Amino acid sequence: MGINRPDLSGSTAFITGTTRGIGKSIALDLAEQGCNIVSTGKTSENDDYKEEKNLEGSIEETAREAEEHGVEALPHKLNVREEENVKSAVEEAIAHFGEINTVINTASAIQPEKIEALPPNRFDLLNDVNVRDTYLTCHYFVDHLKEIEDKDTWVLTNAPPIKTDRAPGSGPYTWSKLARTVMTLSLAGELSNFDIGCNAFWPATAIDTRATRYFGMGTEDDWRTPQIVSDTVLEILNRDPAVFTGNAVYDEELLMEAGVEDFSEYN
Repeated sequence: MGINRPDLSGSTAFITGTTRGIGKSIALDLAEQGCNIVSTGKTSENDDYKEEKNLEGSIEETAREAEEHGVEALPHKLNVREEENVKSAVEEAIAHFGEINTVINTASAIQPEKIEALPPNRFDLLNDVNVRDTYLTCHYFVDHLKEIEDKDTWVLTNAPPIKTDRAPGSGPYTWSKLARTVMTLSLAGELSNFDIGCNAFWPATAIDTRATRYFGMGTEDDWRTPQIVSDTVLEILNRDPAVFTGNAVYDEELLMEAGVEDFSEYN
């Protein structure tokens, strides 16, 4: 038994980090349900970054694939470490679509290293991309989200439940992700009078992405596909944001609650 996929016709989602992996999977699944997409990330077909870093995917490619589902998609090159870039991306998205009712933070930096091995500039990168970007994106969207009255309104962040107080071997990375959760759950309290659902979601296993393979985080036998994370987001969006808010959930637990029994399709 699978999830009940929501009808997202008329909705528009601003998603950070859609060029590949989890962010792209979420963007395309939302588009399939009728949601317009703002596709953001650093990898664009209009500069040399893609070739220099030998990267697959681009914001334009994700936008084109989203539009194959009959929705409108806007690609926007975005460096989440730069405040003015985030601010202008938010403003352009609102100007283009008129209304953005779903904000999803998936752009991420990953480097699970011991404290002694992680250079200070990489610590700064983890915090800039995983924490500060969540703050900046939410900061520049909050006033707009408060004004929406006729649609379900959401802020969702790819970040883990706060159930661990130590993480040997990956302390700085884990800290940056948990801080992202704190940011999102704090926003849930701040916006409790506006029926805006603010939640964090996190995979129970490693997900098969370029970063997972690059850092050697297990083997293919340990991984699941990004589809399980995007199904988790769809399950959240199928709920009432006025009620389902202030949660940090594992994908597996939420999908089991929704009636999913066979997880082999995600292997």
